[in-house]
Amino acid sequence: MTAQEPTAPPVSEADATGERPRRGLPNPSGEERKSKSIERALAQEEGRYRLRDLKRVHTREAKHYVNCPLDYDTKMRLQKAAFDNDIKMTVIIKAAIDQFLRDNGY
Repeated sequence: MTAQEPTAPPVSEADATGERPRRGLPNPSGEERKSKSIERALAQEEGRYRLRDLKRVHTREAKHYVNCPLDYDTKMRLQKAAFDNDIKMTVIIKAAIDQFLRDNGY
């Protein structure tokens, strides 16, 4: 048996000249680029609309505060009622306002 020398892989012409093989990137036509940019713009616009709608819903659900000056006696009665019933004063006030509005057709 004779020892065989390892064979070298074949050398291509590009390897021999030191150049890299050129790979053609897909060059989209003007029409394809335009349609993709339109699709992207429409998607961004729809996203802006959805974000705006979410912000509107959040604003509607946000708490709205009303300041109401009470005389000392009314405040003490409210405090006592809240303490005796173990609920917050705001719950009593909200229930009273709701009752008043319902009774008057609002």
